[in-house]
Amino acid sequence: MLKAPSSPSSSYNAAIVDNAQSLQSRGLLLGASLRPAVANRRRNAAVFCASSSSSSPCVRASVLEKDGSVLEKSVSDRLRLGSLTEDGLSYKEKFIVRCYEVGINKTATVETIANLLQEVGCNHAQSVGFSTDGFATTPSMRKLHLIWVTARMHIEIYKYPAWSDVVEIETWCQSEGRIWTRRDWIIKDYATGEVIGRATSKWVMMNQDTRRLEKVRDDVREEYMIYFPKEPRLAFPEENNGSSKKISKLEDPAQFSRLGLVVEYSQPRRADLDMNQHVNNVTYIGWVLESLPQKIIDTHELQTITLDYRRECQHDDVVDSLTSPEPFEEATVAGLNGSNGSAAAAAAAPAEGKEDYCQFLHLLRLSADGLEINRGRTEWRKKPAR
Repeated sequence: MLKAPSSPSSSYNAAIVDNAQSLQSRGLLLGASLRPAVANRRRNAAVFCASSSSSSPCVRASVLEKDGSVLEKSVSDRLRLGSLTEDGLSYKEKFIVRCYEVGINKTATVETIANLLQEVGCNHAQSVGFSTDGFATTPSMRKLHLIWVTARMHIEIYKYPAWSDVVEIETWCQSEGRIWTRRDWIIKDYATGEVIGRATSKWVMMNQDTRRLEKVRDDVREEYMIYFPKEPRLAFPEENNGSSKKISKLEDPAQFSRLGLVVEYSQPRRADLDMNQHVNNVTYIGWVLESLPQKIIDTHELQTITLDYRRECQHDDVVDSLTSPEPFEEATVAGLNGSNGSAAAAAAAPAEGKEDYCQFLHLLRLSADGLEINRGRTEWRKKPAR
């Protein structure tokens, strides 16, 4: 048994030893004379420490690839609780919900969930060797000054994790036509294995200099398609699922005002901008929800959000957020009372029907000229009794 660590350094060494013993028992470490570091399987690779000193923690580790080449692993790679799956075509990572990531209900906010989805997506890209700048760009993309931008995001949350809960998120990518690239996620409660959420997104390429969208070139496509599943794999395989449902534009602000909803005004802060110098896609979620009636926030929790991104928003822009109720279709209510593809959703959806649910259309636009930034749809369920 290991002695309780008395310092950060000894704690780190204890973690190294613990992981090394686990790996040795599975025959994953190479060389008895090498001091093992935090290691994991990676495309039939083994990880070992570059230092032979046992008195100090390992600050750098190497990956021995199956072709004999050696790659260096960073400290963050070794401490991160994520790795590629056995086939190398998807990536899983575990996260602890922090106190600053929960809201008034003491559960993670939808912004927290969206940020974790983005984090695991970026870590997946890094794990296969893509660049850390410009959100996972390939060599050809960097040469052509191309970056990824979100075109659509759809998130369904069946159960919100609470403070200190551990969630495991799996993600993978695949092509969808000649223009789109699709990324999907499955969110699980790590303690129980229960699926508590799913998400899917569509991405396109944009020229970082001209800020115009561009078609995916074959040489660029070839760089990342080798990491895609060979057969289509969808987080939402059900027919008529809501992830691809068209969002109608909210046209009439007068109707919105008549319903007594509040129009909120917001302006991007420096903190809202990402490394591509535009507003991060998660920031839009907060702006969309700002114009929702407070009584909905008090009595309901967000179950589904879909956003179509149509225009960039930058630092000096001022944004209007508009919201209006959208009537439920009978098929939609049936989907809420059923599983929507998830046993967790079925358990969360009571039999009372549509009175426990509400649905809204959203519009974000530039205040100056009324140009549409994005449009969205949200679905809300009654908060569970606590």
